[in-house]
Amino acid sequence: MPPVSSWVSLLQPDLYLNDSILQLTPTLLDNYQLKGLVLDVDDTIVSTKAAEASPELLAWLVEIKNRVPVWLVSNNIKRSRIERIAVSLDLPYIHGARKPSRRKLRKAVSAMNLPYEQVAMVGDRLFTDVLAGNRLGLFTILVEPVSPGSLLRDIELWLYQNLERISS
Repeated sequence: MPPVSSWVSLLQPDLYLNDSILQLTPTLLDNYQLKGLVLDVDDTIVSTKAAEASPELLAWLVEIKNRVPVWLVSNNIKRSRIERIAVSLDLPYIHGARKPSRRKLRKAVSAMNLPYEQVAMVGDRLFTDVLAGNRLGLFTILVEPVSPGSLLRDIELWLYQNLERISS
């Protein structure tokens, strides 16, 4: 069995934004030399209860899409939901990704034709988004969920805040 420290490193995002995805600025993209983004959907860009993106997200996305290619990659198996959101944002998408599986993430990154290390996986979950991105060698960004209050998310956040202590 691999040492605890190797498992811990797979759960550590390269960047933690203690806020929503809207704090991911073009300046941050430049600072980290990021040329592409893969975005989780549910609770990363829209609430699980929302059918469309907020005006703030739409404005943010216009600015970001002018700089880098963006794909949506969601674990949600409801194609109609993810497709409706993707079409409204004019973004390519993959649903039913089964993250932390890397297979469908590879497909999105391959379509961008960029090296893995220049693409960020952005999401609100450690055990799906960050783990999948790290397993593939992507730059990983953990953001606060759009709609907080999930017990599992609270456990993941506690784990993230205590990872170094756990691995020692």
